[in-house]
This record gives sequence, C-alpha cells and structure tokens, in this order.
Amino acid sequence: KDLLAATGIAVSRSNALIGLTSVVLLPLCLVKNLSSLAPFSLVGIMGMAYTSIAIGIRFFGSAYKPAGRFLPDLAPHMQPAFGSTGALGALSPKSLILISMLSTAYIAHFNAPKFYRELKNNTMDRFKTVVTSSFSISVALYAIVSAMGFLTFGSAIQGLILNNYSTNDVLLSVSRFAVAISLIFSYPLLFVGTRDGLLDLIRLKEEERTNSLLNQVSVALLAITTVLALKVTDLTFVASMSGSVLGTALIFIYPTLMFRAAVKDNPTNGQKWERRLCSIIASLGVAIGGVGAKMALHSL
Repeated sequence: KDLLAATGIAVSRSNALIGLTSVVLLPLCLVKNLSSLAPFSLVGIMGMAYTSIAIGIRFFGSAYKPAGRFLPDLAPHMQPAFGSTGALGALSPKSLILISMLSTAYIAHFNAPKFYRELKNNTMDRFKTVVTSSFSISVALYAIVSAMGFLTFGSAIQGLILNNYSTNDVLLSVSRFAVAISLIFSYPLLFVGTRDGLLDLIRLKEEERTNSLLNQVSVALLAITTVLALKVTDLTFVASMSGSVLGTALIFIYPTLMFRAAVKDNPTNGQKWERRLCSIIASLGVAIGGVGAKMALHSL
C-alpha cells in the first residue's frame, strides 16, 4: 500500500494484499525447485543492501532531525521521540520483545536439508561455509541497520521502519520497492518449508506428493495465510509473538532436545557436559519465550 502510495496510486490495504497474493506470490509458491529463484534472491540481497545504505544516509543526514526537510511530512506519532532511559532500557522486560523478534530473523532450520541438497557441489564443508558466512553477514547487517533506525526515530519507530519515512522521500521510496522485491522472492522459501512441514506432520511419503497435490496444498495454505494477513495488521505483534512462541522453540528448545535424544545412549564425557548445557539452553528458551509472549500480549 505504502509503495503504491509513493508512486501516486491510491489503493486499500486489502486490495493490495489480495492482488499481490494472486498475481505474484501464488505463482512463486507453486515453483517446485527453489534453485530457480536464486537469481531473484540475489536481486533481493542487493535491494536490502541498498536499503541499508539509504537508512544510513538518512541517519547521518539531517532530513528527519528538527527543522529537517522531511519532518513536516510525518504525522505527530511518527516523528522522532527520545526519552532519558538510555542503555538501562536493555534491562527492561520489554527488551524481551526485541529478543523474540530477533528469533524470527535467524530461523532457517526447516529449509536446511533442502538447501543442502540443492547446493552445488554439496559437501559438508561447503555447506558450513555458506551457513557461517551468511549468518555472520546477517547479524552485522541487522545490528547496524537496527541501531541507525532507532537512533533516527527513537520510540516512534514502527514495526516496519520504512513506514516512518516520508512518502516524498525518493531515496526511501526506492527502498520500499527494493524491500518488496526482497520479501516477495524470499517468501517462497518460508512457504515451502511450511508446506513440506505440514506434509511431514501428516506423514505423507515423498512418492505420494504429486505435483497436483502440492499445488492444491499450496493454494489452500496461501489462502489461509492471506486471510490471516487481512485480519492482523500489527507487524510488531506478529513478529514478537511468533518469535517468542515459535522462534525460541526452533532455536533454543527443539535442537537441544534433539541433541539430548541423539546421544542419550552411551554418551562420551564431553557429550554428558553438552547434554547438561542443552538443558540450560532449553530452560532459557522457555523463559525467554514465556516472558516475550506475555510482553507482546501486553503491548496490544
């Protein structure tokens, strides 16, 4: 909606969502081989890099500071606002909402086997290199962009930071388009993981997963997701709640429980210590998820 508004096209959120789902997302979600999306994923990465640079330019510039040229375009609740809490804010229980949201940023476990199978020359060493380098770059990028965004708008920052910027800001309007491209072509990666996970849950064998069945399941899941998106509009709540409930489970709880189960018979001395450490990590995940979910509900 905001992207179209920046180009002078007025359309409701519902119409924009239904149109995007029908014309763009559905064909992409019907793709069977994710490797065919690789060129578009590269375009998405370039778009995110551009957006990071654009946010940096606005942070170091003065366009959104007092008397800035874009500040009058913003509604009062969107204008930069800073308090006096400082670094002590990290000790607040509300900071667990951010931790829960960050949990969703690094979830890729469900597609790991598929990525490994489709990786060219898929040795374990190459796969480790891909995972280590991509996660390291992602961590650095998230930290830098989050810091610049918060230091630009403070407590007025929105769940999607691009919503804070003026629609007359051409630099960030291009960023909206770049992020849209990135999200569109990364959506099938998450969607396929959801679809395959559902089929695994009902124990449907690989040989029974015909193209016709996959298409039917894809259409049904996409329809359900679209209906939910039409009803739920608070992106911050969605990210924090899904991160606290699902993200912490996938990152802190399930992997540790799986490791404990895998080495429960005749573990080495080192594995015994690892099992104890896994218990601590799993307990920490439960605590973070519980408090994060509670704070997310209180933020409604």
